[in-house]
Amino acid sequence: MATLETRDGAQIYYEVIGEGDPVLCLGGWGTFCHGEERGLPFGLIDQYQVIIMDYRGLAESTDNLETPATMGLYAEDAIAILDHLGLKNVHLLGMVGIGACICQQIAIRRPDLARTLINTGAWAKVDAMLREHLRLFLDIHEKMGWADFQRFACAMSFDPDFYDANIDRLLGENGPWKELKGNLDTHRRFIEASVDYDAIEDLRSVTVPAFVLHAEMDVVTGPRVTQPIEDALPNAVGVKFEDAAHVLAGKDQRQRFGSELLGFLNAH
Repeated sequence: MATLETRDGAQIYYEVIGEGDPVLCLGGWGTFCHGEERGLPFGLIDQYQVIIMDYRGLAESTDNLETPATMGLYAEDAIAILDHLGLKNVHLLGMVGIGACICQQIAIRRPDLARTLINTGAWAKVDAMLREHLRLFLDIHEKMGWADFQRFACAMSFDPDFYDANIDRLLGENGPWKELKGNLDTHRRFIEASVDYDAIEDLRSVTVPAFVLHAEMDVVTGPRVTQPIEDALPNAVGVKFEDAAHVLAGKDQRQRFGSELLGFLNAH
């Protein structure tokens, strides 16, 4: 565990876990650090060196609110860590939301860092529906509070069977998106970076092997926004999970994804 100071003075916290070829793993509006590595894909840290981080303004990372929030800014934070560690040829694993967009930006800006690109729960261009969802998440947080935001986000992000079976575990201070409690500024900046994001044309220059997951039950970032990513990337494969929502959850789904992911990584 360590911190790195960025050009604008933000302190970015990161951890390196495991041994092997490097994988940068970035999630959505949370973190895999501070004991949350259990949320990483099954088997990943057994075979690979995994780099994880707190986004600026989240958990142990600080932010500079005078710097405009863009996906490029978050990508430059991750790039600074990879450069500091002296890494090249890194598997870029973006799991859910902005993590996928940030990994796209790393592959676009620094081809020397990208060995592969993996996206789940992703978009490369925001459509009207996704823009409304993103703004609504923030509106609920601002006007109704974090607990109601979490309720809505969970209801939108998990498949009904998993939600029904795990509602008591999902909701509350130890549930998903707990890092955003009392942290509206960071949530606002995540949304600011997201609502006008458009990298479709730039992705056409990313020639590394790519893996794009299409979650058929995802009402937030379903195939309507993930298929254009696969179509834009010259060397992409798409994998469909018919029973998956925005967040891959439950032992069966996570085991299946872990198997698909490790098969892809081991092949490249």
